[in-house]
Amino acid sequence: MNTKKINIKQILSNYALFLIMIVMIVVIGTMSPKFFSWRVLRDILMQSSTRIIVALGCLFILISGSADLSGGRTVGLTAVVAGSLAQKADYYIKFWNIPELPPIVPIFAAVLVGLIVGLLNGFTVSKLKVPAFLATLGWMMVVYGTNLLLCNKPPNNSQPLGGFLKSFTNLGSGNINGIPIIVFFALGMCIIVHILLTKTCLGREIFSVGSNPEAARVSGINVFKIQMITFAFAGACYGLAGALEAARTGSANSSYGNGYEMDAIASCIVGGCSMTGGVGSVVGVFLGVIIFNVINYGLTFIGLSSYWQWVVKGLIIIIAVAIDMRKYNTNK
Repeated sequence: MNTKKINIKQILSNYALFLIMIVMIVVIGTMSPKFFSWRVLRDILMQSSTRIIVALGCLFILISGSADLSGGRTVGLTAVVAGSLAQKADYYIKFWNIPELPPIVPIFAAVLVGLIVGLLNGFTVSKLKVPAFLATLGWMMVVYGTNLLLCNKPPNNSQPLGGFLKSFTNLGSGNINGIPIIVFFALGMCIIVHILLTKTCLGREIFSVGSNPEAARVSGINVFKIQMITFAFAGACYGLAGALEAARTGSANSSYGNGYEMDAIASCIVGGCSMTGGVGSVVGVFLGVIIFNVINYGLTFIGLSSYWQWVVKGLIIIIAVAIDMRKYNTNK
């Protein structure tokens, strides 16, 4: 009898936030039955795709025992980089005086820029021993300032970038048999990250470093290398997300990606990751992002002020972290 009670209590404790959010979704659907339609689901999947990729990068960081506040601004910078390389040759405000390029070029450039930002974060955290929150906060400011300077460059002069090639925007807004192409990018990244974390030595080492970095170091794991790899991979994910966000919206400016890092961290925590490191899964993160976006979209769908979305999001983050820390203290 006592065992059953304890198990039920543990289940409620572990999945309380999921249950609360599911109840919210049911309430939204009850208030507006049209919310449960393929069109709405399709829109949610499109909006969630880039956030899933950002959250997957954040997952690597959290599992390794660090944190990253630069993700959102890196998405913004890489969206501008990708967009500036994806413009039509005859567009009236041409960012660079270059010929039209195939879509792979702006995507590669965005991923490369994100990778560089990730390496800078990793070096600052692992070599200079700056706490992850402060290091990534500093680089977040540098990235945002760089983006503002880049966007203010003539002839753009802080106007949103536009005039993208159809071959580029199709990656974000096109579809295959009714399923958005951008969703395939997100699912592909989910598969890649799942394999890396669960089927490779690298994945096992990342979990080991996140669980106990000192024990990992004593056992022969190169903690510096692991931290550099996790931050670099996260940066590459942010770069890919930035390029796809520009393709999805057909535009880009310095405000893109604002707040994405907090959504990513919240989605990871909701999905079962721990702020203390060593715990996390792709499935949990995927569900966390989807549920988060369903609630955000749903609140807008029923006509609730967008200001309330910040209140709800903040409460979800507080509850998620509180539950996570309670689990950590109990296990400890």
